[in-house]
Amino acid sequence: MARVVHAIQCIGCPIGCGGEVIVENGSVSEMTGFTCNKGLAYAAEEVVSPKRMVTTTVRVSGGSLGLLPVVSASPVPKERIFDCLRLLRGMSVAAPIAEGTIVVSDALGLGVDFRAARDISSVQ
Repeated sequence: MARVVHAIQCIGCPIGCGGEVIVENGSVSEMTGFTCNKGLAYAAEEVVSPKRMVTTTVRVSGGSLGLLPVVSASPVPKERIFDCLRLLRGMSVAAPIAEGTIVVSDALGLGVDFRAARDISSVQ
């Protein structure tokens, strides 16, 4: 039976408590040191299936700026971040574009949308 102990610093709230998560055979078997439910949920997900928000830029054609900042609407599985970045690097959007516009819907079948993080007007 494989047993691994992970030391985790929680980022779920400003307290930032630390604790340990024990994983046996791929599942969380014990957690200690966390002071709230947010910490417990964060730590359990972080050791089994870590996710991160992704921000980057996409090329813009005909816009007042050459690049559009985009952000994932929800966290992306950590092991798929670079796949998403490759997808976005190959894209170009046409101006004008409004903040909040979905630039990519359901990226790579992950159920994650990427949205424009600002307005870009077209060049007159």
